[in-house]
Amino acid sequence: MTAQVSARAIVVFDIDGVVRDVSGSYRRAIADTVEQFTNSAYRPTPLDIDQLKSEGIWNNDWEASQELIYRYFESQGELREQLQLDYNTIVAFFQDRYRGADPKNFTGYICDEPLLLSSSYLQQLSGGAIAWGFFSGATRGSANYILEKRLGLQSPVLIAMEDAPGKPDPTGLFATVDKLERGQKTSTAVIYVGDTVADMYTVVKARELQPHRPWIGVGVLPPHVQETAARSQSYSETLQKAGAAVVLSNVEQLNPSKVEELLRSC
Repeated sequence: MTAQVSARAIVVFDIDGVVRDVSGSYRRAIADTVEQFTNSAYRPTPLDIDQLKSEGIWNNDWEASQELIYRYFESQGELREQLQLDYNTIVAFFQDRYRGADPKNFTGYICDEPLLLSSSYLQQLSGGAIAWGFFSGATRGSANYILEKRLGLQSPVLIAMEDAPGKPDPTGLFATVDKLERGQKTSTAVIYVGDTVADMYTVVKARELQPHRPWIGVGVLPPHVQETAARSQSYSETLQKAGAAVVLSNVEQLNPSKVEELLRSC
């Protein structure tokens, strides 16, 4: 059940870092791309990438890669206006690493992404009268690969990169909710689950633009920040400052009872 107009709540999931672990795929592709276009002079660390994303405007990993390249050369005294970076060439290199050379038969890093939730978990939400769908900055092809091929979902409600402006613009979140409500306007509470500052900013903006319903941001710690307690704590605090009502270590902790707890507190 991906749509239920009479749902007690609507849960919308980000995908990267929430549904799948992208530390060895998207983030590895970012590092590969930056290294390639800085002539092997700089390979960003996971912390470098997190620090960039904590600014809340670099949800698009192609743009994040380009920005890190620019900032490296600026640190060497060069002006970005004088650099002849070709965005399409950067995107093509990134996609070759992440997706693979054949856009119809994925062979890249995407094939090795660990899943962070199961289809049985989603069934548990459905059994608790909780509607669910997905709003992600990933491409539709990448998102569907995970949702349909890996998780086995059939035509899940999904708004992807091609469908809406990038986060923190809440347009895509609104579109996901509209699909789940099948066009019927309700005041059902919406929980958006994400792992970045941009995800939480999206909830804040949604609340400003559509105050007639509760909007709740739930942060999830991506696996790569859970290697040390200090890193987990720091990342949790960053998400909370950005607007997260609660931060979980795994998305499946957002079970029906946790949803009910959040609804009572909003």
